[in-house]
Amino acid sequence: MNPKFYFFFAFMTVLAATAIGAVPVTDANGEIIFNGSYYVFPIDAEGGGVNLSGRGGKPCPLEIVQNSSNSELGIPIKFSYWKSNVGFVPESESLNIEMDIVATTCGQSTYWSVDESDSERKMWFLSAGPKPEMFHFQIQKTGDFFSYKFVVCPSWIESRDGCVDVGIFVDENGVRRLALDTNLPFSFLLMKPIVAKDSSKTMSM
Repeated sequence: MNPKFYFFFAFMTVLAATAIGAVPVTDANGEIIFNGSYYVFPIDAEGGGVNLSGRGGKPCPLEIVQNSSNSELGIPIKFSYWKSNVGFVPESESLNIEMDIVATTCGQSTYWSVDESDSERKMWFLSAGPKPEMFHFQIQKTGDFFSYKFVVCPSWIESRDGCVDVGIFVDENGVRRLALDTNLPFSFLLMKPIVAKDSSKTMSM
């Protein structure tokens, strides 16, 4: 796309969306996210991008985790099915999140969802699975520039505003698992992949 046309199109889109109260999510370069896939790059926590991992030492089912090294970008994610009639990904609006990967060794979909509560740890963890029937995830701004956080806003969560932050829980095996309402926040930037083939691979474990 011609850079001048992109700027004009993005500017007009933001103006129109602002009129209805929608605010676009932007990537690390400040560009509006309309579609495509993006790496999640942490800024306030150790570790790298998001990935898939088997649960309890088994290859399946899959959970959403964070790579232990900040040199690992992980798997890109993509967004879909937000409710407002805007062409870009909006802030603070329920949507679906999916790992942008063709297939997994478990042969399962990779939409994000909230797993059953872990009674031993008294926590809720994020897992991969079929497309959720209800939209729970939101992307919210965390501060200046282009930093964000994931939040979950289902009806069964009791909090002041009905939402809780997605954070990092480091288990006894050192696995950095994405979980709800932890004491380790997960703020991030969204980075567009440079090489398209990064998002078209089969996961092997």
